Amino acid sequence: MGKKYNRVFVVVLDSMGIGAMADSEKFGDVGVDTLGHISQTVDEFNIPNLQKLGLANLKALKQVPPVEKPQGYYMALNEASNGKDTMTGHWEMMGIHTTKPFITFTETGFPDELIKLLEEKCGRKIIGNKSASGTEILDELGEQEINEGKLIVYTSADSVLQICGNEETMGLDTLYKYCEIARELTMKDEWRVGRVIARPYVGKKKGEFKRTSNRHDYALKPTGATALNALKDAGYDVISVGKINDIFVGEGITGSNHSNSSVHGMEQTIDIAKRDFSGLCFTNLVDFDALWGHRRNPVGYAEEIERFDVKLGEMLKVLRDDDLLMITADHGNDPTYKGTDHTREQVPLIMYSPSMKADGKLDTEDTFAIIGATIADNFDVKMPDGTIGHSILDKLN
Repeated sequence: MGKKYNRVFVVVLDSMGIGAMADSEKFGDVGVDTLGHISQTVDEFNIPNLQKLGLANLKALKQVPPVEKPQGYYMALNEASNGKDTMTGHWEMMGIHTTKPFITFTETGFPDELIKLLEEKCGRKIIGNKSASGTEILDELGEQEINEGKLIVYTSADSVLQICGNEETMGLDTLYKYCEIARELTMKDEWRVGRVIARPYVGKKKGEFKRTSNRHDYALKPTGATALNALKDAGYDVISVGKINDIFVGEGITGSNHSNSSVHGMEQTIDIAKRDFSGLCFTNLVDFDALWGHRRNPVGYAEEIERFDVKLGEMLKVLRDDDLLMITADHGNDPTYKGTDHTREQVPLIMYSPSMKADGKLDTEDTFAIIGATIADNFDVKMPDGTIGHSILDKLN
C-alpha cells in the first residue's frame, strides 16, 4: 500500500502518564495517576486543543468534560518493557523490548569499587555520591570542588551518573574526558547506567553557581535497530527535537534540534511543520518531567500542559492534509506521589490528521511499539528484525 501520510509528527509529553498499569505495584507504585492527580489538584485546567482531540474522552478530568465529537483517535498504551524510564519508553515506541531494566543508585549512591576506579582514572577525590538535585548539590559542594580540586558525582531518580565541573577552573574538555571515563566504566553489567551526564557550571561561590547549556549526555546506544534506522535507511527524513537525539545516541536520526524548553521545542516543531520534508519529526518535551514531575509540583505541571496546549493550537493550524500527528508519553511521574521517581503508568496516544473522516476510542494496546510499527507501515518500510509492535494504520480513517 502507498503511504497514507507524507509526514508524521510524534510529540512526547515526557512523563504524562494516565494511570497505574496492572503491574505498577511491582515497581513500588500504588494508585499512581499523573494526569488524573494533576487535574484533581488544580482549580482550573484550560486545555481546549487537547480536549477537542479527545484527551478528556480517554481520561476523566475534573475540569475538562469529554467532547461529543472528538477530532482524533485516542487510546491507552501499556508498556511491555521492564522499566519506567525515558530510554526504555522511547526505545519501546520505536520497537525495542527491554527486559533487563537500567540500574538506579538513588537509595545508596554508587558502589565504593566504582568510585575508587573513577578517582584513580580521573586523579581527583570524589565528593557527593548521592541522589540530589543539580542546583542543591552545587550550593552544597561547588566551593569545595573548586577550592580543593575535587569532583562532584551524583545521581537522581533516573539511571544516571552525573558529574559537575566548573567551566572556568576545571574546563569543559576535562569534564567531558572524565565523563567518557565514567561511561566506559559503567558499561559493566552491575553498574550499567542509562546515561552519564556532564553538568558544567560557572560561578565562584555558593548562591552564584549557574549550570550552563554545555550539558552533554553519554547514553547507551539502543540495543538494536529501531523504526528510526529503518526510515533513515529507506531515505526518509528523521528529524529530532529536544532529547530524542541523545536518547537514541544519533542512531537513525538525519537532523537534530536542541531545545531550551518545552515551549521552545514546540516552536521548533511548528517551524519544521512549515518546511517541506518527507518522513518523521520526533519531539521530546522534557520540562513536564524535569521541572515539575521530579520536583513534585502538580500546579507547575498543569501550567506546563496549558502552555503546551496553546502551542498545540498553533501546530494544528499548520498541519497539512497528508500529515499525521501522534501525541503520547514515555512513562509517568505523578507529582502527588511519594519520593521523586518516575511512576509506572499507562500513557495516552492521541492521533489526528486534517484528512481524517472518522474518530473515536481505540482498544488499549500492550506496547508503546505500535507507534513505530504504524509509522513504518505508513512509509512501507519493514521494521528491523527483533523489534516488537504491530501497525494500527488501517484503523485511522
